Amino acid sequence: MRYGRGPEVLSDLSFALPPGSFHFVTGPSGAGKSSLLKLIYLAAQPSSGAIRLFGQDVTRQPASARPHLRRRIGVVFQDLLLLEHLSAFDNTAIPLRIAGARPADYRKDVAELLAWVGLGKRMNDLPATLAGGEKQRLAIARAVVGRPEILLADEPTANVDHDMALRIFRLFVEMNRLGTTVVIATHDQDLVARSGRPVLHLEGGRLTAKGPQGPAPA
Repeated sequence: MRYGRGPEVLSDLSFALPPGSFHFVTGPSGAGKSSLLKLIYLAAQPSSGAIRLFGQDVTRQPASARPHLRRRIGVVFQDLLLLEHLSAFDNTAIPLRIAGARPADYRKDVAELLAWVGLGKRMNDLPATLAGGEKQRLAIARAVVGRPEILLADEPTANVDHDMALRIFRLFVEMNRLGTTVVIATHDQDLVARSGRPVLHLEGGRLTAKGPQGPAPA
């Protein structure tokens, strides 16, 4: 993958994410972690090679097919991308509204999800009134509300303390237990080591390590 005519930011990557798996993507700044996630959620196209998602070669899919495929993927962006003029409830419900669901059909589910992430009493509040960890959990709620088959997160614990990072990690573990494939890009080596989950390590745009690192999860 390259941007415009610049040098390749990702080269010679080859790996598979089995359904229901949980992987971390690690590497120094500029290694290509965010670019890799962009390829997976179809925000960018590879300059060469192929990407298969849900049994399809998505590099051959027309642009008109991408919105349908993206609905099967939840994303927690590094800068969260919350809509400041919408309440926590309405931010969470955005994927459902885009999919055409009626408020009467999803009101209970959204309320239960916000309670699950610890925001049950903040659902009518605007993002500007939420603390950093609460915003992170709101972004996670929005990413999982449509019950995606793949959940991607770009540095989801970067701006929270250690205890909140562990709490956020437990939310991802629970989604994984429900069958969602989870991929987290992170610099948090302590979290990676504690988890015992498989790691895809990028260095200079190349995949340099695959497999479990650290102790197995309890």
